[in-house]
Amino acid sequence: MNQRHAHDITGSGKGERIAFVQSGWHKDIVDCCRQSFTAEMAKLGHPESAIDLFEVPGSFEIPLQAKLLAKSGRYAAIVAGGLVVDGGIYRHEFVAEAVISGLMRVQLDTEVPVISAVLTPQRFHAHDEHQRFFREHFVVKGAEAAQACARTIAALRRLRAAA
Repeated sequence: MNQRHAHDITGSGKGERIAFVQSGWHKDIVDCCRQSFTAEMAKLGHPESAIDLFEVPGSFEIPLQAKLLAKSGRYAAIVAGGLVVDGGIYRHEFVAEAVISGLMRVQLDTEVPVISAVLTPQRFHAHDEHQRFFREHFVVKGAEAAQACARTIAALRRLRAAA
C-alpha cells in the first residue's frame, strides 16, 4: 500500500471539490488572490474545474456563505478571499474580527476546513502605489492559501483513512 508522507501535498485530489468565496469589494485586488489560488492548486493536482467560485458583496457576508457551502457536504475545503479596509471610520476592525471569528466557527462546527485569505491592512489608500502593492500581495496570499488548502485536505484525508 502506498502511504503518503506529511510533505506530500498533491495527493489524488480527484473528486474533491473546493469552494472559493470572495468579496466583491476591491474585486480587482481580490481577483489576484483567486487567480493565484487556482493556478497554484492546479500545480498541486487540483484542477480549476474542481474549484467552484462564489462572490458575496463584502467580507462580512463570507462566513454565512462558507457555512452553507460547508454544510452542503460537497466540498473538501472552503477558501475565503477578501480585503477589509479602513474607510475612515473605526468599523473595519470589528468587521475583520467578525469575519475571522465566523470563519473559524464554520470550520469547527462543520469539520470542513476553512482557509482564510481575508486581509485587513493597517493602512490602505486607493492610490496607484497601494493598489499595486496589494495586488502583488494577494498573488502571494493566493498561492499560500492554495498550499495551506492542499496540505490540510491531504492531512485530513490521511487522518480519516487511519480512523
